[in-house]
Amino acid sequence: MSDQQPFTLIPGAADSPVLLHVPHGSRRIPRKVREGITLDDAALERELDHITDAHTAELAAAATAIAPAAPWRLVNDLSRLVVDPERLPDEREEMLAVGMGAVYTRTTHRERLRPPETDTAPLLDAYFHPYADAMTRAVEERIAAAGRAVIIDVHSYPTAPLPYELHGTGPRPPVCLGTDPFHTPPELLAAAEAAFGSRVGHDGLGHDTPFAGTYVPLRHYGTDRRVTALMIEIRRDTYMSEPGGPAGPGLHMLAGALAELVAVLSRPAASGR
Repeated sequence: MSDQQPFTLIPGAADSPVLLHVPHGSRRIPRKVREGITLDDAALERELDHITDAHTAELAAAATAIAPAAPWRLVNDLSRLVVDPERLPDEREEMLAVGMGAVYTRTTHRERLRPPETDTAPLLDAYFHPYADAMTRAVEERIAAAGRAVIIDVHSYPTAPLPYELHGTGPRPPVCLGTDPFHTPPELLAAAEAAFGSRVGHDGLGHDTPFAGTYVPLRHYGTDRRVTALMIEIRRDTYMSEPGGPAGPGLHMLAGALAELVAVLSRPAASGR
């Protein structure tokens, strides 16, 4: 089903524990997958404007270029409208309530995206499971090389809530830090607060609002303390024109914050818990 490489693992420093994960930054949809989407071309472009975390791959690349020790990067080269690699692939996924599980059947505005009779198994087999396996391998390679893995999930979100959001009524700060009670130790959260707070102000930070949690491969989730993780959600008006326009100078400011965080996490002392 795939007509292009669905993801790219970009090597960093050999002994770096840091893995920047960029799952939602692409607009690319393979031709065969496009045939199963009911939106016309104009509506699909509008949906991509809303659903894509635009310029997050560029943000991760810019941070890598200035970090003292380059992190590793796993970048999704396909749109999350193909599959969303961060969703659970079964009934445990709460976003199924709005038709946005691992394979979306509804849009950000809760309109039909795919026919109700769509068989999602081929999409999961072609894209979701290989991606999950690649992320698991990347994490385990960092553990083998550095004794630990630190996943930094790089996302963005719109200034105004979209109808699909289940928790869109809370604060929408310039930078939201998503945490997990098992995988986000206090020192990791504090490092992110220092790096991003120095750029957007500490009153510009929020925790787990409007989006919560962070991504950890299921093989390690809730059991392996060598894997720590944090999600960084950036409100789009801080670095780009919404909903899908060009990046602005805020991108370089945020890249500096991310590079600072990577530098702290790359130090051996950052591994303690």
